[in-house]
Amino acid sequence: MIVSNEPGYYKTGGYGIRIENLVVVQPSDGTSERDMLCFETLTLAPIDRNLIARDMLDAEEIAWLDAYHMRVRDTLTPLVDRDTAAWLAAATQPL
Repeated sequence: MIVSNEPGYYKTGGYGIRIENLVVVQPSDGTSERDMLCFETLTLAPIDRNLIARDMLDAEEIAWLDAYHMRVRDTLTPLVDRDTAAWLAAATQPL
């Protein structure tokens, strides 16, 4: 099953920021006492670094974002032109 993951922040009377990705539900490869499911992100687009308050993230969240951006960069770079690849490299730098 494919579902959308849409975390967001909405300031009353102001604005909203939402990051939206499609994810596929699949069996987890972790060890557990029972069968578990997890999500694999399908959408590959950089998350705008201007929307990120780094000081509000813990080490695990930073590691997730850096790994996601590496996946985006590694997957898309061979498919785009040189200028877009340069933009993508800048947009997906580790925090």
